Amino acid sequence: MNETPGAEATHVPRQENSHDRSEELLSAALRYAEDQHWDVVPGTWTETGDGAGAQRCSCGDAACRAPGAHPARRDWQAAATSGPTTVRRMWAKHPRAAVLLPTGRAFDVVDVAEDAGCLALARLERERTEPGPVAATPDRRIHFFVLPGATAKVLEGLHALGYVSPAALDLGVRGEGGWVAAPPTRFGTSGSVQWVRRPTVSNTWLPDVADLISTLAYACGRERIAARRR
Repeated sequence: MNETPGAEATHVPRQENSHDRSEELLSAALRYAEDQHWDVVPGTWTETGDGAGAQRCSCGDAACRAPGAHPARRDWQAAATSGPTTVRRMWAKHPRAAVLLPTGRAFDVVDVAEDAGCLALARLERERTEPGPVAATPDRRIHFFVLPGATAKVLEGLHALGYVSPAALDLGVRGEGGWVAAPPTRFGTSGSVQWVRRPTVSNTWLPDVADLISTLAYACGRERIAARRR
């Protein structure tokens, strides 16, 4: 076929293969279950809505705050498992489902703002303190995976440092009864959860939040001051 000299080639966006996406989600769920021995459970997923490129959550709520990235059933805690056979069966039924990890079992999660999390990671590296697995979410939050039982230790540590409450620092703890979305889960069209520090077979240990709290509190405090000055 002859092309007109000087004409620009039309760029055709690459369409994602839904089968590849489903395999990616299943592979991640199995890796968490088999390598890390973490319970996993499928969540919701996004569906094509009205209009070009529009996405809606499978839960049916038009105002869903976490489209495609939250529990899909009321009994999700009981359904969560680290059994590979069950994991395969669950994702075979809902291949596009988010990969959710219950907290308060193998780990808790300390949730901080993205800028504070990045500052904390830099300070921990300088201090040669290992933070363990760390994830970043599309809503600009950083998740630090720590040993279970973190809530009481966070409160104790913050009080010792002179802080009234975690809320004052925009610092949250997800423990028993909670959950986090794991990579490569997507938040609607906002993007995917990603590992900043990926869990591996050789990195199965988790830090005690008592070893991190002073650095996390410092970073969160600095970020709150900077935000007020903007």
